[in-house]
Amino acid sequence: MTVEKVALVTGASRGIGAALARALAKEGYAVACAARSTRDHPQPTSGTLDDVVDRIRDGGGRAVGIPVDLADRTQVAKMIQTTVAELGRLDVLVNNAAAGGIGGLEIALDVHDHIMAVNLDAPFVASRHAVPHLRTAGGGRILNVSSLVALRALPVTITSTSYGIAKIGVERMTVDLARQLAPDHIAMNCFRVDAPVGSEGARAHMPQADFRDWEPPEVAAEGLLWMLHQPVSYTGRLESMTHLSRREGVMNTVAGRSDRLPPTTFP
Repeated sequence: MTVEKVALVTGASRGIGAALARALAKEGYAVACAARSTRDHPQPTSGTLDDVVDRIRDGGGRAVGIPVDLADRTQVAKMIQTTVAELGRLDVLVNNAAAGGIGGLEIALDVHDHIMAVNLDAPFVASRHAVPHLRTAGGGRILNVSSLVALRALPVTITSTSYGIAKIGVERMTVDLARQLAPDHIAMNCFRVDAPVGSEGARAHMPQADFRDWEPPEVAAEGLLWMLHQPVSYTGRLESMTHLSRREGVMNTVAGRSDRLPPTTFP
């Protein structure tokens, strides 16, 4: 009998997270979709958990929505517990959710704290609580989502220091925890979004931008899904969306964007 595998995706109410949740459901996963935005409590940016869960169910998949504030460690732990209680097990955790904010040294400290909590602390805490369930399942995969801002500062006019610090921290965490988790057959990898992706969040925060040649979230989801298809021996990787596209022949529209490749190491 084939065992139905379970994936938990954070930030699944919109953008890359929603696209990946739908793609995983098509692959036969039961999907726990976690985010803050619901129909009863929507966020300013469009998209809700209910929309994504309904779409998966309408397509014949199994999904649950888990409202969560990832800045609250207690809620992060409960998110993992609810996934296992509702869907029976856990095989994949995707730490995709992000919280941004503009500013350098002068940024309001409550904004800095929120950015660090959602982008860095939540993936660590979620991984910590997920690992016992992944061990019970005989192994599994944790996939973190990073950003080019981890390696390349934005122009001074739109400095996002705290966000960059958090994302480079996620990449460092990935390499270290991958080594620790390898004996348990748990792979941890990181997908760095370094091509422009026209998610709802990007459109909301940059309303004047021209998004006509930006990639849709489904393209990034294709790259994430490729990484999740790899054996558990594939671990500790910090994959660039652009470089991965050229190397592996996935996300074909990304491969042809430019002859100038983004950096893969901190300058």
